Amino acid sequence: MLGFLPATPWPLGPTVGVFAVASLITILGSIRLVALGDALADRTGWGEAVFGVVFFGAATGLSGIVITAVTAAGGHPHLGYSNAVGGIAAQTTAVAVADAFYRRVNLEHAAASVSNLLFGCLLIALLALALLGSYSPDVTVGGIHPVSIALVACYLGGLRLIRTAGTRPMWQAVGTTETRPDVPQEHGVLDNYRMPALWRRFALVGLVVAASGWGVSLAAESLVETTGLTAGFTGGVLLGIVNGLPETVTAIAAVRRGAVTLAIAAVLGGNILDVITLVVGDIAYRPGSIYHAAGNEDLFITTSGLLMTVILLAGLLVRQTCGWGRLGFEGSLLLATYLGMTIVLAT
Repeated sequence: MLGFLPATPWPLGPTVGVFAVASLITILGSIRLVALGDALADRTGWGEAVFGVVFFGAATGLSGIVITAVTAAGGHPHLGYSNAVGGIAAQTTAVAVADAFYRRVNLEHAAASVSNLLFGCLLIALLALALLGSYSPDVTVGGIHPVSIALVACYLGGLRLIRTAGTRPMWQAVGTTETRPDVPQEHGVLDNYRMPALWRRFALVGLVVAASGWGVSLAAESLVETTGLTAGFTGGVLLGIVNGLPETVTAIAAVRRGAVTLAIAAVLGGNILDVITLVVGDIAYRPGSIYHAAGNEDLFITTSGLLMTVILLAGLLVRQTCGWGRLGFEGSLLLATYLGMTIVLAT
């Protein structure tokens, strides 16, 4: 869809123009995705958590997949790896941003659910596997490292396990006056559409968001290609921020609609798909394993994402009603961790 764009770097004027237009399209498209996704989550019976992780993750993560594949195939595995894991840290920070827009109570208090907790555990398992891949023997089968196969198996198995646990939960979060349970609700004019029509609209808007997200990333690449910045900082921070834009907007829009479970699930879904993006990068990088091409900065970003996921899970478990700066302890820690990671990579 963006094949008409010339190769980067571009002059400053076109770069700023593409960044601004693509960002606006991403914001508007993500807001529309929330409305469609909320309706489909209720109509299908899958719930906001499962729908948000699986389908929002795919809709908002396509641009990141393309960028990691292109950079890895072009002989820049460091940038491909850091682009994938850098988005995780940026997107997890989006939870703190979305929390600032939910003034009633701490977002994690209102959105605590078995599914979101289990998806957080799945993300930790996937990140741990990615780290194990970097420290395991440097062997490939058909140009693919065995950890890539393990990542896909863990993802599919985790989805099946979480789906089963959601239908027969063995425990549940204690309800409070501020808890927002995931129950079907009215969606205005969208309730008049048949299911296939909703799916078509969701897919179309998802493709637009993916293409615009790619445009934002290309503009960011154009800005940094001539600066001499490291691949870790470029991919992990700069591209991570722009690739995290769809999830950030989606989380804020979901919070404003009262779909708090969907807000957390959208972030977790984008993060989970970012780890799976490493599999695509591993396939695209033919000289060997992308996990062993990762440098110290890339592993530092991966570990930071792991720590931030644990902080998010702690917030969902503790369910603080109101914390530091009305963000909750986890929101403040997420912001501090991301700031610390950025400072380390920039120095």
